[in-house]
Amino acid sequence: MNHGQKVRILYKSILRLHRGMPPALQEMGNNYVKDEFKRHKNCSPIESQKFMNEWAGYALNLAEQLGLRGKPGPVGMIGEDLSESQLEHFREEQLTQLYELLLEAKR
Repeated sequence: MNHGQKVRILYKSILRLHRGMPPALQEMGNNYVKDEFKRHKNCSPIESQKFMNEWAGYALNLAEQLGLRGKPGPVGMIGEDLSESQLEHFREEQLTQLYELLLEAKR
């Protein structure tokens, strides 16, 4: 399987997992995933590997949180907090984007 096929499978898997989320979170998550995959379409091989690893981890984590049947628990049970050491690795632009995502999620 080539890299492009792996990316498409991961992308489609994430969108499928989002179907198990409440509608507002599903829409927000889908928009975020689409934007991130577009932004990283032409990234370097090193960035691509990190990108794929992080999104694969997200997919596994979300699948575990949603359960086998894709039915979520309470909204507060979906997701996980970022540690300070994780936040230190973000660029300023990413922190701004993360903050906007937080505001949108709280609406």
